[in-house]
Amino acid sequence: MDCELKKGGQCGDCDQCGRCDMQKHVGETLYTMLIYSENFAGILNQITAVFTRRQVNIESLNVCASSTPGVHKYTITCYCTEEMAKMLTKQMEKKIDVLQAHYFTDDEIFILEACLIKVSTPMILENKEVSRIVRKHGARIVEVNPTYSIIEKKGMTEDILSLFQELNALGAVLQFVRSGRIAVTKSTEERLDKYLEEMERLRK
Repeated sequence: MDCELKKGGQCGDCDQCGRCDMQKHVGETLYTMLIYSENFAGILNQITAVFTRRQVNIESLNVCASSTPGVHKYTITCYCTEEMAKMLTKQMEKKIDVLQAHYFTDDEIFILEACLIKVSTPMILENKEVSRIVRKHGARIVEVNPTYSIIEKKGMTEDILSLFQELNALGAVLQFVRSGRIAVTKSTEERLDKYLEEMERLRK
C-alpha cells in the first residue's frame, strides 16, 4: 500500500505509517472558507497565494459556479487558529475581484464529500466482509469487472474515512480518492445576496 494514502492520519494507525503529520494541527481548528469572486482568469492563483504567504497548507479545494451568474465559489479547508482564519479572509477580500470571503467551523455549515475506492474483485469474492462493510456504510458498487470494482460513497469526511480505514485494514484497497468539500451555510441570511444588493444600490 502506498503510504501516501495514509498521510494525514487517514490510515488510523499513526505508529505504523511513520509519515503522519496530524501532530502539526495541535491547537488548530479545521476551518472551511467560502470565497466568492467574479469569474476572471487568475483569481485562483491570487487566492492560493494568500495561503502560501502565510505558510498555511490547503487541505482541500473545490471551485464551481455559484447560483449567482458570473460569480464563482471557492470552498477551501485548512487547519489554523481563528486569528489566522480572520487574517486570511481579510487578505483575500482585499483582492479586487474577490467579492466576499468568510470562514466557518463544521457546526456552522452543511458539508458533503464524495470518494471513489478501487478494490480487488477477487478479494470481494473471497472475503464476504468486504461486501458487509460496503453495505454497513451505505456505499454502493458502481463498476465491476474481473480485476477490480469501484465503490462510491458520499457523506461526511469522518464517514468516508471510516469506510476507507475498514477496507484498507482488509488489504482490499487498490486506489482511494476523495473529492474536495462542498458546503452551504446554516444561516438564514445570504451574505452574498445582501452584498450584491448593497453594491447595486450604491451604483444608482
